[in-house]
Amino acid sequence: MPLSPNVVRVAAALNEKGLDFEIVPVDLTTGAHKQPEFLALNPFGQIPALQDGDEVLYESRAISRYIANKYKEDGADLLPAAPASSAAAKLEVWLEVESHHFYPAVADLVFQLLIKPLLGGAPDPIVVDKNADKLAKVLDVYEAHLAENKYLAGDQFTLADVNHMAHLLYLSLTPKAELVTSRPHVKAWWDDISTRPAWQKTVAAIPFPPAA
Repeated sequence: MPLSPNVVRVAAALNEKGLDFEIVPVDLTTGAHKQPEFLALNPFGQIPALQDGDEVLYESRAISRYIANKYKEDGADLLPAAPASSAAAKLEVWLEVESHHFYPAVADLVFQLLIKPLLGGAPDPIVVDKNADKLAKVLDVYEAHLAENKYLAGDQFTLADVNHMAHLLYLSLTPKAELVTSRPHVKAWWDDISTRPAWQKTVAAIPFPPAA
């Protein structure tokens, strides 16, 4: 599903590397992701899966890390720091922060405010408020960090930034966009990374429904 933020995460990494790729649609509404053909790619029956020659991978963050490593010499270097350096350690920290702190709050918020209405449902205000409060606390940490750093891992754009971009985009389309825009350093960071040519190419390929 090209609209899936996890698919967008991988597409962003591929575009940063300047790689050609094909998105093969999997119709979740008909259960195609639970059929043997797809389960051969991802036995958990979730999107996305990546087939790169004989290599088959699943889990979007693992796929993006694989792309950043295998194609390190192509396009933008998303893992620029020496492996044993403090910059590399900072990168690892912010990759973990995204998956364990940012994602759990923003994903539920985006689902309630953006995805659920597209499916004909209505947001649950209790769930929205709970996750907005949770995300606000997380973004307060980002605000303090980004006051001292241009990007999450320091002075260079990395995979840590890439992994945030899909959900930041979708959050910007909701009434809770002020969670980013009200924090000047978070906003400056998002304004910067969202103007990257690779990201613009990624966004142009997302099949937003007319309501969005």
